[in-house]
Amino acid sequence: MDAELTTEGSGSRVRSPARAEPPQGSSSREILIHKLAAPGQSGDLAQCFRMLTEYLGASHYLLARYDLVQEDGLDFVVAADWPFDLVRRLDAELATTYSQSTELEKCMSVLQPKYNLLPDDVHVPDGISRQYCSITLNVGRTRLALMLLFPQDHVLAADRLREVGLLIGYVVGLSVNKGQKSDRDFELTERELECLFWIAEGKTSDEIATILGISRNTINNYITSVMRKTATKTRSEAIAYAVRNNLV
Repeated sequence: MDAELTTEGSGSRVRSPARAEPPQGSSSREILIHKLAAPGQSGDLAQCFRMLTEYLGASHYLLARYDLVQEDGLDFVVAADWPFDLVRRLDAELATTYSQSTELEKCMSVLQPKYNLLPDDVHVPDGISRQYCSITLNVGRTRLALMLLFPQDHVLAADRLREVGLLIGYVVGLSVNKGQKSDRDFELTERELECLFWIAEGKTSDEIATILGISRNTINNYITSVMRKTATKTRSEAIAYAVRNNLV
């Protein structure tokens, strides 16, 4: 679901402008922000997440669309390098945690690191702790959760965790393809944008039909049209596109 921008056209190549080096004496955070700029602007979110993971001293990252964890499959995963079996087991854990939290608890948890144990019967890579750390963040109207695996006996610094939560919003903002946005804006109708907004809010087709006062089949047709126009294959991909392009 990472955004990818083509920098080469037919017979022509677009060159990125030269970037100045960070000033001498810059802090590690300032250096990191400088390094994030190029992959962020090119839409390489995976590279950004790897850099942020390394900054924390963690070993693996998983960025989840927190309010989609109750849907079938793994559409809630935005980007991850966790072992696949761990991601499958985490699905149920996240759904339970999210469904049992009140809206106030969800708001209060933003940028507050939380530690949980992985299930006893799952295999973790050698040298990796059975604890994982999660931190919730908002990007626009979208609630995300960053989950991190880290080496045994390693302590993740709370202040850096909060910095990384903020920087994720920064790199997602950098990855927006503004030219693509303006083209797509003209293609999506007002009703399609309404449906896109409500699925981004975690609403089902039946719920959107009730809100808008039209049939469920009509809602599904609008959503199918949105996915066709945005070249996405699932609702979560359409939501990720909308987030990257500031449509919701």
